[in-house]
Amino acid sequence: MTKPQHSSAAVAKPLEGVKVIEFTHMVMGPTVGLILADLGAEVIKVEPIQGDNTRRLKGSGAGYFPMYNRNKRSIKLNLKSDKGLELAKKLVASADVLVENFRPGTMTNLGLGYQELSSEQPRLIYCSLKGFLSGPYENRVALDEVAQMMGGLAYMTGLPNRPLRAGSSVIDITGGMFGVIGILAALQARHASGQGKHVTSALFETTAFLVGQHMAQERVSGEAPPPMSLRRSAWAIYDIFDLTGGERLFVGIVSDTLWQRFCSEFKRPDWAADETLSTNQGRVDAREWLLPAVTEMFSHYTIDALSERLERAGLPFAPINSPSDLFDDAHLNASNGLLEVTLTDGDNAGAKAKLPSLPLEFDHQRAGLYRDLPASGQDAESILCEIGIKAAEYCELRSHNIVG
Repeated sequence: MTKPQHSSAAVAKPLEGVKVIEFTHMVMGPTVGLILADLGAEVIKVEPIQGDNTRRLKGSGAGYFPMYNRNKRSIKLNLKSDKGLELAKKLVASADVLVENFRPGTMTNLGLGYQELSSEQPRLIYCSLKGFLSGPYENRVALDEVAQMMGGLAYMTGLPNRPLRAGSSVIDITGGMFGVIGILAALQARHASGQGKHVTSALFETTAFLVGQHMAQERVSGEAPPPMSLRRSAWAIYDIFDLTGGERLFVGIVSDTLWQRFCSEFKRPDWAADETLSTNQGRVDAREWLLPAVTEMFSHYTIDALSERLERAGLPFAPINSPSDLFDDAHLNASNGLLEVTLTDGDNAGAKAKLPSLPLEFDHQRAGLYRDLPASGQDAESILCEIGIKAAEYCELRSHNIVG
């Protein structure tokens, strides 16, 4: 039975009217579908007949499905059967966009490749999420961590000789975001040309883009950048400070204006008047004595007292939170920054979970939740009805394990 859907009232849906068929799993592909769905597109998730394996992941993968699949409808199809493949093609024929993130060649071998589909449906926008773009590596299989290691991000994140992946599937997610950018650009181009495009986004090239600032840094400075963990900061005060009671706070002073605000708030006219500290480079040169002095000053504050002063002065600061702390974050909870979904799988199926919404506003309105997480295949009958499959035929397809 289809679960009740959330009201679309007061939810920004700028992509309403765009229909997307999603053949994806894990993170990168579902991220594309999530963003499009949150923005109002109708996204139909096509799962294998046994259901998306991502639903059954444990450990660090346990959050993949609930985070990246809200606002979607679900159908299970047996694509190894002729009839299941025929239904998949009918679904695509009704859509504006197809999204897939399978191994190179998989969709083509199924008869769902771009060349075959676009010859029959020239307006189709086809988005592939891969490990690599065109070139010598294009047929390699990659993962988020493979790309982080190969693209230099793990090197920049870890300690010397100890590369460390970032603490999120950051390349999968960012690569998915680039996929959405490509889809939106292709939709805009289609308005003028009437033609769709094959959009491809990839993990390796996404990682290279993210470390591009460090590549540029090497050409500007003449030396290879060390890992960020070595804290060779561009600013004198850009650190985590230990406070009274064992609390910790990050503070960054990244401009001359902020430096003057800091001196004023903390009653240091001597530092404000010191010409050797008036520029960022001067403060960096003085870091050996300046940082310990600021550290000692901050050590007498509680986190609440120091935060109040820093906020009043307009200085950047942050508590050292874990993801768990965000469930109760006052700002996120007050601004529709967390959306409550109902878990569909695992030991906690049926439980509620507050998860981050898209970090966007449209005229101060957030993209929200209008469709809860789908149970595997829950929308099959209504989806097939929309492409002309009658109830009796639907029941027969289910009995032959073609539709789930």
